[in-house]
Amino acid sequence: MAVATLDDLLAEGVQGRGLLVRCDLNVPLDDAGVITDHGRIIASVPTLKALAEAGAKVIVTAHLGRPKGGPDPKFSLAPVAAALGDKLGRHVQLAGDVVGTDALARAEGLTDGDVLLLENIRFDERETSKDDAQRLALARELAALVEGADGSPGVFVSDGFGVVHRKQASVYDVATLVPHYAGTLVAAEVKVLQRLTSSTERPYAVVLGGSKVSDKLAVIENLASKADSLVIGGGMCFTFLAAQGASVGTSLCQEEMIDTCKRLLDTYGDVIHLPVDIVVADKFAADAEPETVSSDRIPDDKMGLDIGPQSVKRFTALLSNAKTVFWNGPMGVFEFPAFSAGTKGVAEAIIGATGKGAYSVVGGGDSAAAVRQLGLPEDGFSHISTGGGASLEYLEGKQLPGIQVLES
Repeated sequence: MAVATLDDLLAEGVQGRGLLVRCDLNVPLDDAGVITDHGRIIASVPTLKALAEAGAKVIVTAHLGRPKGGPDPKFSLAPVAAALGDKLGRHVQLAGDVVGTDALARAEGLTDGDVLLLENIRFDERETSKDDAQRLALARELAALVEGADGSPGVFVSDGFGVVHRKQASVYDVATLVPHYAGTLVAAEVKVLQRLTSSTERPYAVVLGGSKVSDKLAVIENLASKADSLVIGGGMCFTFLAAQGASVGTSLCQEEMIDTCKRLLDTYGDVIHLPVDIVVADKFAADAEPETVSSDRIPDDKMGLDIGPQSVKRFTALLSNAKTVFWNGPMGVFEFPAFSAGTKGVAEAIIGATGKGAYSVVGGGDSAAAVRQLGLPEDGFSHISTGGGASLEYLEGKQLPGIQVLES
C-alpha cells in the first residue's frame, strides 16, 4: 500500500497539531447499554495512544449502529468514550454533538495530548449521503475542527478498517481535503489481506459461515478458484444442502439462491465441502433441545442451528494440513451454548493448524466475536481482523474507497 503511515506522521512531528482520527468503535451493546465485546476499542488504542503521547490534539470520529433520522440516545457513544478512556489510561471527552457548538467549543479548548470523541458521526445524515456535495460539506466541518489557529490544515488519520469499504464523509471525503495517513490498524489489515491475495502459501483453506449465501456469494466465487478447500457452515449451508436435493426442514434457506448454489457445486464440487451432520432443534432459542441428525435427513419440523460433531471432525481433517487459512462467519448459533460446539470445534482446528505453522486470519465480524465469547486464545490465530465487510470486499477483488483515497 503506497500511502503515508503513522510512522511517517510521527517522524514529521505532531506536537500541538490538530488530528482527526477515524476509528471503528462500532461495538456491540446489550439491552442495558453495556459493551459486550471491547475488541474494536482495544484495536484502536495503539494509534490513539501514540498520537496523544506525542502531544497531538486528537479528535476521534466514529459511528455506533445505524441510527435513523438524526440523534438517538440509544446509539450515543457515551459508553464507548468511558471504555476508550479506560483502555487509553487518560480522560476522553465526549462532545454532545458531531460538528455543532459543543464539538467546536471542546475542539478549541484542547491542549497537547488531549483526546476528544465526537458524538456518533451517523447522527449527521450527511455522513452516509449518496450526494457528494452533502458529504463534502460535512467533511469540511470535520476538517475545520482540527485546523490550526493560523489557518493551517489539520491532519486526517484513517484507522477504522471496518469502514474503509464505505464512501462516507468521515472515511473518504475528509481525506480529499487535508493531508492524510494510514493508522497502525489500517496499515496492518491491508498488509494481511495483501498476503492472502498475492503470496498465499498452499494448501489454502477458506472457512465461511454466516446466515446468507447472498452476503458471501462474491467471495465464494472469487476464493473457490483460488483455495484448495472451501468449508461452508452456518445458516448458508442449508441453501447448498437444498441445492443437493436435501430437505432442510425449517432451517434458514434462500430459495432464490438454490440455482446459484447448484452452479457453484457443479463448478467447484471438488473444492466446496458441506456439513455431513447438523444439530437441529424445534425452535430458535437458547433453551431449545438439541438433536444431531444427518445433513440429508433434517426433519420437516426442525431447524438446523449448528454443524454436528462428524462435520467438525471432517473439517478438522481438511484444515490440519493447511498452510494458509481464512475464516469468516460462525458455523452455528454460537451465542447459544447448546449450539456453539461447531464454531468452537472449527476454531480450535484453525488454532491447531496455526500451531503447526499455518498463517491464519479471522475475518472480523461475528467470527472475531465468537473467538472472544467462546474463550479461545486470540494469540492462537495469526491475525484477527476488525472489519468483516471490508475484509470480504477486499478478497472479492473490489476497490475500497477508504483505501483508494489514502493512495492519492
